[in-house]
Amino acid sequence: MQNNIRDLALFNLALDSKLRACDLLKLTVRDISRGEGILPRAQVIQQKTNRAVQFEITNKTKKSLQSLKGHEQLSCNDYLFKSQSLRTEHLSTRQYARIVDD
Repeated sequence: MQNNIRDLALFNLALDSKLRACDLLKLTVRDISRGEGILPRAQVIQQKTNRAVQFEITNKTKKSLQSLKGHEQLSCNDYLFKSQSLRTEHLSTRQYARIVDD
């Protein structure tokens, strides 16, 4: 899994945040970073409950997210987990389920 930067970052952030797939996949670079650095804590509004949820980002996850940002050359408005498909800008929950199954 260390050779698959996106999947490792996705897995690590899923464990840290405990967010539902729909909320996790809609995270943007701006949600978890300021400038070049990854924030130690992030806050998002959950789609289902419409409530703010705050979570810590561990050092291991920070490293994998930093690698993802550099590898994918993501800007602050980009989704963290971009789709390979032209139909959507970020991974779908179905694609996420396939990654988890693998």
